[in-house]
Amino acid sequence: MFSLKSTYINLAVIMLFLSMITVSCKKLDQVPQDTATNSAVFGSVNGLQLYANSFYTILPDSGTAVRGDAMSDFAARTSVPDFLRPGAFGPRQSSGWTWTGLRNINYFIENCNNPNISLSQRQHFIGLARFFRAWFYFDKLKRFGDVPWIGKTMKIDDPALYNGRDKRTLVVDSIIADLDYAALHINTTDNTRSLITKFTAYAFKSRVCLFEGTFRKYHDEYGLQSSVNGLLNQAVDAAQAVIAGGGFSLNVAGGTDKAYRQLFTSQVPVASEVILAVVVDPALGIYNDSNWYWTSATYGDRVSLIRTFVNTYLNIDGTPFTDKPGYKTMPFAQEVKGRDMRLQQTIRMGNYTRLNGGTQQAAPPVFSYTYTGYQPIKLTQDDASMDGGTRNTNSIPIIRYAEVLLNYAEAKAELGTLTDADWNMTIGALRRRAGITGNTSTKPVIADQYLQTNYFPAISDPSLLEIRRERGIELAFEGFRFNDIVRWKRGELMDQIWNGFYVPALNVPLDLNEDGVLDVCFYTTLPTNQVAGVTYVSVAETLTGGAANPQRLSSANELTWLTTITRKWDDKYYLYPIPETDRLQNPKLGQNPGW
Repeated sequence: MFSLKSTYINLAVIMLFLSMITVSCKKLDQVPQDTATNSAVFGSVNGLQLYANSFYTILPDSGTAVRGDAMSDFAARTSVPDFLRPGAFGPRQSSGWTWTGLRNINYFIENCNNPNISLSQRQHFIGLARFFRAWFYFDKLKRFGDVPWIGKTMKIDDPALYNGRDKRTLVVDSIIADLDYAALHINTTDNTRSLITKFTAYAFKSRVCLFEGTFRKYHDEYGLQSSVNGLLNQAVDAAQAVIAGGGFSLNVAGGTDKAYRQLFTSQVPVASEVILAVVVDPALGIYNDSNWYWTSATYGDRVSLIRTFVNTYLNIDGTPFTDKPGYKTMPFAQEVKGRDMRLQQTIRMGNYTRLNGGTQQAAPPVFSYTYTGYQPIKLTQDDASMDGGTRNTNSIPIIRYAEVLLNYAEAKAELGTLTDADWNMTIGALRRRAGITGNTSTKPVIADQYLQTNYFPAISDPSLLEIRRERGIELAFEGFRFNDIVRWKRGELMDQIWNGFYVPALNVPLDLNEDGVLDVCFYTTLPTNQVAGVTYVSVAETLTGGAANPQRLSSANELTWLTTITRKWDDKYYLYPIPETDRLQNPKLGQNPGW
């Protein structure tokens, strides 16, 4: 078995080799060049391993993983994405109709047939290839819906190059068939959490089946409700395979105030919980830019949580924060106290400190970065020296055991088969890891009104509401949220006001972490006597020169951001448009509804 390090070392060799034996189509419509077999590769296990390592480029890189929730309902950012601005996005701006990597995979599958290699070894490598084909196609399905299913190596003159799109039902069935084969035949064992194993395939299948099962349930316009339960049962079974046989568990090392965030700050993936990760290796010069993205006032999107979402974090005793009298007018330093301990491991608050200039220093929210006051730390490291450039040494999980538990619980709740034992094993376990002391062993019996009013008015099942709460909190900034909104058919959530914390008074500096040092002051007219070290933020209607100020106070004295820019959800946004250039090359592709 090749190690992670040998995989990285051989990457340049792999790319050189593949350039000689195969050419991937950049777009499906482009005519591919033919390829030639190479017995030195397909005639040896080492050759197959070398080729199979090239498939890993299909997985998200560290930049993609770090930015996964840059467009979501629970976060404000520097600018409104064009995708959500009426008239700003269409087929001419669309992208993603790229097919790089698919031909490489199909070529491998067709040529992995040398009888000198044992059948089980060939099946293992074909299983790896089929896993990556499933990953490739799931990305396409989420983005475009119907896409052409290509399960063979195209020849130059193959008329199928200009076929139309296949129905999502065929694509999903094909993805599941690939994952079933992969789970049955992959025999990799791996503690680095950088390689694909049978349990990676099962975990990913639980994600695919939950997505498609709930998509078909809530998007009744497709008329596919009869297949919903079958998909949800497959999600349950796949998750159960990981739960029962994978040997994974939730990380609890470090206690309730550290265990959660440790998953995202550790250089070596926490093998007990992380199933697959984008792994860094400083010895090989492999880093990520998480700190730069999440702490820069100019480089990143300055993504920050909004208050509507922060309100969903429970009190430490398990009761809803929004049941507290006066919660709407609690200043930041008070509202974050006594909450689900994932909150303090997700944003700057309380006694949070960072290493700066060789010493640990208090680090309250910084308004040169955050617009709402809820400044994220989840994927960053607590070292200011990493804040500029690609310097981070933390690996980024892309599949975790926690997600598998959430997939299992949600699928069973949607099926109506969730038991108290299921709850205790999944949502209860996640909440206990977060320090919540209330009842975590049995299902809830009362629907939370705040969740219903602000998020899911059509959901009355208390368990399902709480599972959705839990999913949002547990997986925040890991790249799931927009796709969850899509499958739940709750696109209207993208229209939520980007609101921040409550401001008790203007022209009064605030101590955000109660360390005795004043941090920020909001004003409409800049005070004459300013306090040294305090950041002054204008919330006047207009800025100097007459331009509308994007940072304001609402009538409830909450910070708001970019309320001057229209965001209006349209149901066509549930799918991206087929890019215009590709549709012009192949008119049979058609176009998604509304575009």
